[in-house]
Amino acid sequence: MTLFFAGLLVFDGWLDGRITSTLSDDKAYQGTLLCVLICILVIPAQFEISNLAKRNGIRIFKPIAIAGSMLFASSWYWHWLFGISLELYFLYLSVFLLFLLLFYQYFHYGTKGVFSNCGGNYFSIIYLGVLSSFILGIRIDFGLWPVLMFIFVVKSSDIGAYTFGKLFGRRKFSPVISPGKSWEGMGGGVLFGVIVSVLFGAFFDIMGIWSSVFFGVCFAFIGQVGDLAESMLKRDAEQKDSVTEEGLGIPGFGGLLDVIDSPLGAAPFGYLFFLFLV
Repeated sequence: MTLFFAGLLVFDGWLDGRITSTLSDDKAYQGTLLCVLICILVIPAQFEISNLAKRNGIRIFKPIAIAGSMLFASSWYWHWLFGISLELYFLYLSVFLLFLLLFYQYFHYGTKGVFSNCGGNYFSIIYLGVLSSFILGIRIDFGLWPVLMFIFVVKSSDIGAYTFGKLFGRRKFSPVISPGKSWEGMGGGVLFGVIVSVLFGAFFDIMGIWSSVFFGVCFAFIGQVGDLAESMLKRDAEQKDSVTEEGLGIPGFGGLLDVIDSPLGAAPFGYLFFLFLV
């Protein structure tokens, strides 16, 4: 998965000129393949959220939830391609989806479960659509190497946390939400995150060494918070992994949400970091 993702993004950067040219020479389209990939991943992710929600008696309106998530996730692409105002796009799409959810609720379920169904759907759209839009935003506004740096630092921190937690974990980090996480694991996550961040920052000339260290430390912690947020959903649904209703998932990982939860939660903060500190 790592090789496929990295190869796809590098090829995407070659297509739109982010590898071989300056920003002024970039083509009109930016991050097309990443945009398509994110929109495709929204589909199984919404099925997984639907399964978690169903265990609490909440119905996810999949056609609206998937379409709404895709429209939010691709917002930066339309902003870049057509010059659409991001602020107006987000505001009016939010309002349109709210009324669409209410109409769908009325015609299919009447007045039973309005708060839970509409609230659950709106949450799923924001969680998958709005959060993932910031990943595309990093790619389009700051380039190929920063988004790769962001993804690899966050996921390397996951690997470090898992490795050190398995080897040395003693003191629980969040026993209520995720009993398997430990402070020793968090230390391993910080170590792996800093190493990968420094290598990316230096090799691709993204930021200085101290900024890279700070980036690695910050997103080791923020990535784990994103992981805990998804763990809360699973705990509430009394389910170990975020698989689909049919039990489909990713062998060795659980569900797709178990793979993308940390980058999703960290993406808005990653955009802010590159916006103000790089």
